[in-house]
Amino acid sequence: MLTTANIYTFRKRSIVTLVLASTISAAGFLWPFVINARTHFHALNSNLFYWIAVPIALAILIVEISNDRLDAKSIALLGVLTALTAALRPVGAGAVGIEPMWFILILAARVFGPAFGFVLGILALFLSAFLTGGFGPWLAYQMFAAGWIGLGAGLLPNRIGKHWLRGKSEIATLFLYGALASLIFGLLMDLQFWPWAIGSRTQLSYVSGAAVVDNLHRFVVFHFASSMAWDVPRAVFTSILIVLTGPAVLFALRRTQRKAAFLTPIEFASARETEQKGA
Repeated sequence: MLTTANIYTFRKRSIVTLVLASTISAAGFLWPFVINARTHFHALNSNLFYWIAVPIALAILIVEISNDRLDAKSIALLGVLTALTAALRPVGAGAVGIEPMWFILILAARVFGPAFGFVLGILALFLSAFLTGGFGPWLAYQMFAAGWIGLGAGLLPNRIGKHWLRGKSEIATLFLYGALASLIFGLLMDLQFWPWAIGSRTQLSYVSGAAVVDNLHRFVVFHFASSMAWDVPRAVFTSILIVLTGPAVLFALRRTQRKAAFLTPIEFASARETEQKGA
């Protein structure tokens, strides 16, 4: 059984680009535990991270297009889903954890695979910054976190053993993934926020030059102290939306894929060939 999740996968050049971009982005998240830095380092780190990692992420899109992994019809659908996902993000602005964009990202990545999901996550967060005015050092972190969520959704298995994941079993899998992904997104956002957000004189503050275990303990306590307000509601809301809309959205996306015949070359017949076929 061939599925779109099997079709829209990364090629070798894209994998190299993805690994490079992910390595840089991971360094941007994890630097407090591996770098003995002064307090002002975070601002410099964020700017460097943004200007280095984002172009590499966008290069993945270019590589995918040049490899014909995203044809014209795929790019058109990517544009529509990017606009829809980005437009849903401000809907929950000001509400704790109410972010309806994630269920669209997860469901679309499930249907169209990891490459499509990663690019969709990157572009959706980038476009949403224009709608919310959310440009800043945090944007690159948000873009990569969303890209990883789309990548993970596209990598979910199509079957377990001899049983295909369809119907209730697929929705249950996506329900669990939606909750986990929402919690991971919150953890990543806390990680990029924590070193400079609460100053340097509290028991939960990042301490430059401290032991890794000490800073890790401070971050874990900080994260769980703040996650109940944002991460848990986000996880619950995303999972509920997946259960309520998942069957209909998955059906619509898969029907779109079949009808549009993605990755099937578009051929234009001449007038003479058309007449001959009609004869």
